[in-house]
Amino acid sequence: MYKKRTVAIVVVGAMIVSSLLTLTLTGQWSFAGTSPLQSGLFADSPGTSTNKDDIKKIETALKLVENNYVEGVDRQKLVDGAIDGMMSAVGDPFSSYMGPETAQQFSEQIEGSFSGIGAEVSMENGNVVVVSPIKGSPAEKAGIQPKDILLSVNGESFEGLSLNEAVAKIRGPKGTEAKIKVKRAGASATMEYSIIRDDIALETVYAEMKSDGVGVIEITEFSMNTAERFKTELDALEKQGMKGLVIDVRNNPGGVLQIVEEMTELFVPKGKVIVQVEDKNKQRQKTFSSGAGKAYPIAVVTNKGSASASEILAGALKESAGATLVGDATYGKGTVQTSFTKEFGDGSLLKVTIAKWLTPSGEWIHKKGIEPNVAVSQPDYFTVAPINKENTYKYDMLGEDIKSAQVMLKGLGYEPGRSDGYFNRATEAAVKKFQGDQKLEATGIIDEKTAAALERQLIEHIRDPKNDLQMNRAIEVIRKEIGAAVSKK
Repeated sequence: MYKKRTVAIVVVGAMIVSSLLTLTLTGQWSFAGTSPLQSGLFADSPGTSTNKDDIKKIETALKLVENNYVEGVDRQKLVDGAIDGMMSAVGDPFSSYMGPETAQQFSEQIEGSFSGIGAEVSMENGNVVVVSPIKGSPAEKAGIQPKDILLSVNGESFEGLSLNEAVAKIRGPKGTEAKIKVKRAGASATMEYSIIRDDIALETVYAEMKSDGVGVIEITEFSMNTAERFKTELDALEKQGMKGLVIDVRNNPGGVLQIVEEMTELFVPKGKVIVQVEDKNKQRQKTFSSGAGKAYPIAVVTNKGSASASEILAGALKESAGATLVGDATYGKGTVQTSFTKEFGDGSLLKVTIAKWLTPSGEWIHKKGIEPNVAVSQPDYFTVAPINKENTYKYDMLGEDIKSAQVMLKGLGYEPGRSDGYFNRATEAAVKKFQGDQKLEATGIIDEKTAAALERQLIEHIRDPKNDLQMNRAIEVIRKEIGAAVSKK
C-alpha cells in the first residue's frame, strides 16, 4: 500500500512554465477551432475588415524588420516573440506561449515526469514568482518558498525577460549548479540558493496508516495518472480498516481539471456540486457528483502553496463533503486554462485562460484563497532564509544572516536570546553550545562549517514528523471526530 519513492526527487533543471495549475485537456473547454491555420503567417480571421487590417499590420512589421534590420534576424524568433508579446499584453500570468522544446517538457510534466530544479512558477507584474516548490525536490530542500520572486540564475538577471526566456536560463545539464537569487516578502535583503539540477520520474501520491485508524494520503500534484494512484492507495487504506482520512495538498500547485474532479467525486455525495466553471460569456456549468460519499471524517491540509486544482479539491470537500480544512489559507488561483497543441503544426503550444472556476457555493477564490477551518502555521524556522557562508559572524555584529542563524538556533532548541539580527552574548553562548554538540570548535563564531551544520540539522528537524504542526493538528482533528462518532453509538 505505502510506496517508497523509487527515485530521489531532485527535480527539475528548469522550472516548467507556470505549469499544471488546473489545466484542462486540449479542446475540452476550447472556444476556438481545432483545425490548423489556413493561410498566411497568421490565420485569416473571418469578420470585419479591421481584423484583416490587424493581421496585415503584424505581417508588415515582420517584413519591415526582416528587410531593414542592420543584422540578420531569425524569422522564427520574430514570430515566437510576436506571440509572446500577445500573451504578455493579455496580462494573465497563467496564459503563455511555448515553443516546441518547452511544450514537450510541459507535456511530459502533465504525464508525470520531467526535469529541472523542482518548482512551479508564473509571471506576475514582470517578475518570475514561485507558485510552489515540488515536494522533495532540490528547490524545496534548498528552502525555496511559495511567493518567492526569482531574480537571477548564475548571475544572469531575469529583468525584462519573458517567462520562457527565464526558464531557459534556469535549465541546464543534470548535475550542474543553479545559483538562484531570490527576493522574499518580509526580508530586507535578497538571498541566494545553490541548487543542483537533476531528472526525475514524478510520483504524485504517497499514503500511510497512522495509529488509531487515521489514514494519510499526500498528493503532490494532479497529473494524468494521479487519480488511478489515489484510488489504489485509498482502497488499500480502507481495506486496512481506516476510520478517518487526512489529505495533504500542501505545496501542490494543481493539475488537470478532470483528474481532480474524478478524485473529488469519491468523497462528495451524489447530486452535490464539485465545482462551477464560468466562461467568458458568464455562462456557468456545474459539475455534480455521482459518487456515494464516505462515512468517515476527512481533513484536508493546505498552505499558501496549495493552488488551483488543490483548491478545487479543498473547496469541494469543505463545502460539499463536510471536510475540515487545516493549515494556512491557500494560494488563490481561480482560473482554468486549456492548451492548444495542434493549431501551429510544429509542436508549439498556446496555453490560454478560458474560464473561471468557483467553489460549490459560487465563491471565486482568485487572489484570495480558501481559509482553513482550523488555522495552523508552521514555526518560523520552516521558512528561514539560508545563511551566506562566504562571511563569518560574531559578537556585536548585525544583519539578516545573523537573524536567520538565531531563528535556526531557536528552532533547534538553542536559545539565542533574541531573533532580530543582533549578535549578543546569548547568541554567542548558543552558538558555542551548538558547536560543542556538533563536535566543532566552540568559538562562538558562525563560520562556514557552523552555518552548514545549522542548516543541515534544521532540515532534519523539519523532516521529523513530530515537528509538522499542521499535519499533527489535522490528525488530532480526525481522531477527535472518530472518537465522537464512537461515543454516539
